[in-house]
Amino acid sequence: MMLIEETAIADAALPVDQLKAHLRLGTGFTEDSVQDEVLKSFLRAAIAAIEARTGKVLISRGFSWDLNSWRDTVVEVLPVAPVTAISAVTVTDATGTDTVVDSGRYRLAQDSQRPRLRPAGASLPTIPTGGSVKIAFTAGMAADWGALPADLGQAVLLLAAHYYEYRDETALGAGCMPFGVTSLIQRYRFVRFGAGVAQ
Repeated sequence: MMLIEETAIADAALPVDQLKAHLRLGTGFTEDSVQDEVLKSFLRAAIAAIEARTGKVLISRGFSWDLNSWRDTVVEVLPVAPVTAISAVTVTDATGTDTVVDSGRYRLAQDSQRPRLRPAGASLPTIPTGGSVKIAFTAGMAADWGALPADLGQAVLLLAAHYYEYRDETALGAGCMPFGVTSLIQRYRFVRFGAGVAQ
């Protein structure tokens, strides 16, 4: 299994000005934009960390997920949430020949925690021996920063500020996440109750 981010968050979608205000960086100087690239990198790192911790994609973008076999031929739980659309399902045989599956043969079962790919009929398309399947989809809680829930937006700013403030600190190598960030994202985290909840 391999999840690939096919499209990155555009620089224009990153809340650089909000982070500057949060950090109380000076404005009105000719060098106002000198730290923009550094701030963008910390914002990207903060978004990635929060997405990894919650399993939720914050800003909408495209992904693909490669599998060698279905875990269950009647449902495949997708690796991130929320998934808003499945753009293609492509089966590749052992010789590398791709076959795009008719979109009428599957459907997206939307869910805020565990979105699923389900067959329109009895089962998902057969994956040939030695072959694979690629599911291309769009996932994200918001199309842009302004539409993101306020608590998640604040968590990103807090974590990016933490990274910025401690950028030269080598003693924080354990990867701690500040308590304020942890409490803000807590309600978005997926809780596993056992093996029987996947369906």
